[in-house]
Amino acid sequence: MDSVAGQDMRAGHHNAPATLGAMKKSVLTRYRVMAYITAVLLVLLTVGVIGKRLLGLDGFDSFVTVVGIAHGWLYVLYLIFAFDLGSKMKMPVGRQLWVLLAGTIPTAAFFVERRVTREAEPLIAKQADAAAATA
Repeated sequence: MDSVAGQDMRAGHHNAPATLGAMKKSVLTRYRVMAYITAVLLVLLTVGVIGKRLLGLDGFDSFVTVVGIAHGWLYVLYLIFAFDLGSKMKMPVGRQLWVLLAGTIPTAAFFVERRVTREAEPLIAKQADAAAATA
């Protein structure tokens, strides 16, 4: 068994992929950036909707519109980058869906991004070490 995957299994990460497709650190980086941007915009959008709908505060209309449009378009980029990362990490379909949907649940993307990064970084390092050993 792969030692990195074995460590993940002992640490309770039963869905950790044992192999990694051809992936560079930039694939993880762009996913992480979009996860944070999407999460922050969704939290801002949630605050704006609460201010507009529940509290009836004036001035939140344009804020909700602008943040909502930005989140919508950037979420599409998040989907592309998350799918790319998940397919290169060979995530199971259910796990991949959870990563994709994390951008629609306020604050979920922060937690999901952290876990995905914890699992991907050792795999990227191992792949880099293997590439260096063959060079």
